[in-house]
Amino acid sequence: MKYLFTLVLSVSFVVTCFGQDNYDVDLIPSLLRNRANSCIRKEETTIDMRSPDNVMLYVKKAVTVFNENGEREAELVLYYDKNTAIKGIKGEVYNAVGMPVSKFTQNDFSDISAADGFSLFVDSRVKHYLPNVNQFPYTVVYSYEIRNKQSLIIPDWQPKPASDVSVEKSIYTFISKPSDQVRIKASNYPGVPEVTVDEKQKKMVWNVSSLPAVKTEPYSPDPETYFTSIKIAPEHFTYYNHKGSYTNWQDLGKWVYEDLLKDRTALSPATIQTIKELVKDEKTDKEKSKKIYQYLQNRTRYISVQIGIGGFQPVSASEVDRLGYGDCKALVNYMQSLLKAADIESYYCVVEAGSQKKSVDPGFASMVQGNHIILCLPLKGDTTWLECTSQKIPFGFLSDFTDDRLVLACTAEGGKLLRTPKLTTQENRQFRNARLIISADGNVTGSMNTVFSGAQYDNHEAMIGKSVSEQHKMLKASYNVDNIDIKSVSFAQKKDIAPEFTENIDIDIPNYVPVNGKKMFLQPNVFNTMRSIPELRNRTLPVYINRGYTDEDTIVYTLPDNVDTDLITTNERVLSSVFGSYISKASVAGNQLTYYRKIVLNDGTFPAEKYAEFSKFMSDVNATDFLKLALSLK
Repeated sequence: MKYLFTLVLSVSFVVTCFGQDNYDVDLIPSLLRNRANSCIRKEETTIDMRSPDNVMLYVKKAVTVFNENGEREAELVLYYDKNTAIKGIKGEVYNAVGMPVSKFTQNDFSDISAADGFSLFVDSRVKHYLPNVNQFPYTVVYSYEIRNKQSLIIPDWQPKPASDVSVEKSIYTFISKPSDQVRIKASNYPGVPEVTVDEKQKKMVWNVSSLPAVKTEPYSPDPETYFTSIKIAPEHFTYYNHKGSYTNWQDLGKWVYEDLLKDRTALSPATIQTIKELVKDEKTDKEKSKKIYQYLQNRTRYISVQIGIGGFQPVSASEVDRLGYGDCKALVNYMQSLLKAADIESYYCVVEAGSQKKSVDPGFASMVQGNHIILCLPLKGDTTWLECTSQKIPFGFLSDFTDDRLVLACTAEGGKLLRTPKLTTQENRQFRNARLIISADGNVTGSMNTVFSGAQYDNHEAMIGKSVSEQHKMLKASYNVDNIDIKSVSFAQKKDIAPEFTENIDIDIPNYVPVNGKKMFLQPNVFNTMRSIPELRNRTLPVYINRGYTDEDTIVYTLPDNVDTDLITTNERVLSSVFGSYISKASVAGNQLTYYRKIVLNDGTFPAEKYAEFSKFMSDVNATDFLKLALSLK
C-alpha cells in the first residue's frame, strides 16, 4: 500500500529578490531564538498564474540553522518533469557573523530519478542540495524559479513548517488575471490579504512576522488544524493537456471519472467470461465480490507506476490484466472493471492514507488532497471497502492505513464524500494468556498465546512470511524484556472482515525474578507496560488520541516451592478517566499467582485543560505497571 503520486512541486520553499540583508545571527531577536533549531529570516513566494498552462513560481528563502536538528530547513528539494521546468537556482552560505563563506548554483545539486524504491516507472526527477557546513550557526540564502505548464496544483503556503522553527518574516503573493476565478482557504491567518487590481492583473499578498518556535506538545492534533496556511485552487485549469473546471468535490470527482477513468475499464471478452464463470455459483453480490477479490490477489502484485498525467491516471484495466501488476490506481480500476463484469457497482475512492487519520477537507476541494486509492462497494445495506494493493489483507478489511476518514468517491454522477469504517476502541484488541514457571533461582520459562484484532492485527500481521530469525528479532523488539529468549513461535490468522492474528510463543527469561536473601522480587506485568507522558504547564493545544484500543492480559505464574504463599500480599488498582480505564490485580491459589491487567484507551479530541488529567492517568498506569511483589522465601 503505497502513495498515489509524487507531487511535482516543492511547496515548502518560496520570491523576488531581496536587497542585501545582514545575516548576522546576533540580529535575530531573542524571542525567535528561544526553543528554535532554525529561524526563517525572510521567505518570499510569488506565484504568477499568467495562464492555465503557464504558472511561474519565484522563490527566495533565507534561513539560519542553529544546530544539526535544524538542518532540514536548509535543505532544498525540487521535483521536476516534462510539465515542470526549473529555470535557475543559486544561493550563498553565511557564517555566524553574516559573512559569505560559499556560493552554490544548480551545478552543485544532485540530480536523480524520483524513483522511490518500489516504483517500476517514474518520469519525474529531483534536485537536492544541503550545504556542507560543520560549524553552527550558519545561514543559507537561496532563490529559484520554476515554470509549471499546469494550474491544477498551486503550492500551499505554510509559513511556519514545524514547531521548532521560528519565522522572522514570510510573504506569499498570488498573481492572476482579474477575470480568473480562484477559491482560497485561509486557515489561522489573522486579517485579510492585501489586494491590488488593475486592468492586467490581480495581486493578493499574505504575510506574517515574528512567529516564535514553541515546545512540541505530545498528543497534539494534525498541525494543519493550528498552523497558518493558505490554499488556492483555480476554478478552470490545465494539466498535462487535460482541461477542466471545478468548484466543489462533486465537480472534481466527475472530472476524475470522465477524464481519467471512464475509458480505461475495458476488459477482453475472455476475461469477462472468466469472471462470469468464477462467480456463477455464488448467491449474493458480496460472495461474488469476495471471489473476485481473491482472483485479484492471486493474479496481481503492487508496483508503483508514476507516469502519465502527473501520476493521477491509472494504467488501463486490460494492461493490468495482461501484465499482472499495477499501482493503487491501476489495481483499483482493474478490480472495479472485474466487478463490473459481474454487474456489481463500485466506487473509485481517493483517500489520504497513513496511520494518522486525515480526511479530505469537506469545505475545500482540491486535487492535492489524497495520496492513495481504495474501492468502495455500496452493497445494499452492507457497504464494503477493499484495499487492492495487498495480496494478504482480508476481504473487506481496510486496516489503520485508511480507516475512519472522509474520502472522495469518483462516480459518473460526480464526486461524493464518504467515510471509511472506523476501527473502534473495542475492535483494536489484544487478548493475552500466558503460563509461566518461576524457578528457585529466578529464571522464568513458559508459553504465551496472544490474539490481536483491529488495528492491532495490522501491527503484527507483518511477521507472517518473515524468516524465523527475523520473527525472533521482531518479537524481542516488541516485548523489550531484558534477556528474553524466544524458544519457538507459531502464528495463525483468521482472515475475514474482522480479522484476528494469533501468536504462540515459548519463552525463556533468565534472572527475571531477582533473589536477595530471603526475598524474590517479581514484576508481574512483564509484557505490556505503559509509558508515562510528560507533565506540561500552560498546554495550548487540544489533546488528540488518534486511535483507541483495549488490552487484556492474564498471566499465571507457577511459584517455586520455597515461596511462602501465605505471606504474599496482593492488591487491586482501579483507575478511571474520560480517557479510559485501567485495572490490575493479583491473586494466589496454591502455588499459582494469577496477574490480570486490562486497559482501555479512548480515542478522540479533548480540551487542552484536560491534559493534566490525561498525564496523571498515564503516569498512574505506568507506576502501577512497574510495581513489584516481594515474595518471602521459606
